[in-house]
Amino acid sequence: MTDTRQFGDLATQLVLESRRSTLTDNLLKYNDGLVRSIIREQRDLEKLTEGAEAVTPAILIYQTAILRNKRCLLAYHKHRMDRLRDMYWSAGGALPHILSNQDIRSKLSPHEVDFLRQYSTSVMDYRAGFSNELDITASVTHPPRDLHVLVRVVRDCGVIQTELGSIDFQKGQRFMVRRADIEHLIVQGYLEEI
Repeated sequence: MTDTRQFGDLATQLVLESRRSTLTDNLLKYNDGLVRSIIREQRDLEKLTEGAEAVTPAILIYQTAILRNKRCLLAYHKHRMDRLRDMYWSAGGALPHILSNQDIRSKLSPHEVDFLRQYSTSVMDYRAGFSNELDITASVTHPPRDLHVLVRVVRDCGVIQTELGSIDFQKGQRFMVRRADIEHLIVQGYLEEI
């Protein structure tokens, strides 16, 4: 018994995987094997259409399969990039916080890690121009009631530059600081608002 499948079946599996990821609200492991299989299928289809002098029904079917595979690959990667951006913003723009999580890191391809690093660099470059006035990585769903906040250090986070100067945040200490200076540390779980 031979294994028969249609052109585009692999690409459909990839799209279904993205849909499962959305429905479960979980980032699935990057499916490198399936992506490579689709690319191999693409190359085989392109060889079949090379040098065709006339447009035949077979050529139209191959071209349609090529275009469909491309759309599915682009949709899969776009979905993953969107999920990575959402994770970045939900972590308050803390890239080390995301990449140090081994569960998340194991699900990413090397290219996705590079994407996150470049995205973070772009955000930080953009943010640097007006960081004294506004923290674009702060949460907008729960706006702050006060400019200053009383925090307790949950995990050591080292020396942080605030409006009061450099402060060495060590576990158990309490500080009254400007929210904009430490909002990212609250999101990352280093500080706790009291």
